[in-house]
Amino acid sequence: MGMRGDVYDRNCPSREIANHATSHWGSLVLGKLVEGTKRFSGLRRAVPGISEKMLAQTLQALERDGLVLREVRPVIPPHVDYTLTPLGTQVAEQIRGLFGWIEDNLPSLLAAQQAYDARRVDNV
Repeated sequence: MGMRGDVYDRNCPSREIANHATSHWGSLVLGKLVEGTKRFSGLRRAVPGISEKMLAQTLQALERDGLVLREVRPVIPPHVDYTLTPLGTQVAEQIRGLFGWIEDNLPSLLAAQQAYDARRVDNV
């Protein structure tokens, strides 16, 4: 392979993959799948607010990128399991680290937002 991507190059395919992994829904789905294999309905419950259509599109994009594995189990009715690939696990752990940092620093982040908003009101 030997090819290295450049997400800052708008023509590089790495940008599209980064968009899938770091999108609003993509990052939340990856963050939940790092906990373990889930079925579609389980993922939908684990990520409140995501529609069936958006979850399906997100999973397809992540599967195409090699981050998620979709496995259909031959039972009646069929069960479809979603799990992270090794690459998916690597990126999901990075995302969970970012989420943890945000959660840990939430008071400071909210204070910064309030200070920004107060400055904006004063300057209007």
